[in-house]
Amino acid sequence: MTVLAVIIGGAVGALARYGVIGYVQTKTRDPRPWGTFAVNVTGAAVLGLVVGAGPTGWWVLPTTAGFLGGYTTFSTWMIETIYLAEGGGVAAVRSGLLNLVGTLGIGAIAAAAGYLVGTWL
Repeated sequence: MTVLAVIIGGAVGALARYGVIGYVQTKTRDPRPWGTFAVNVTGAAVLGLVVGAGPTGWWVLPTTAGFLGGYTTFSTWMIETIYLAEGGGVAAVRSGLLNLVGTLGIGAIAAAAGYLVGTWL
């Protein structure tokens, strides 16, 4: 039963990622991958919140490994970083590095903030 719940959570998370990325990209009208940034940072914050709260129960794995695993995307982030940097020149490399370092830094801050909030719940 837990495996089925993780599968369903992953499917729902993937659909949520698709929707959020599309929405953010439409709203920003910017070729840079703001949608991927948004899902990875919000996913890190929610995972921090769940872990910080120290939850127990049947819903933990479907939420963390399932939904958040399907919602966030490491592979897309890496490919988009390469695409940003491959244009050549200093501006392209800077853009790729900013995507890499910015997502890591802000994602870590979001996860820590979520964790702290979770410990207060």
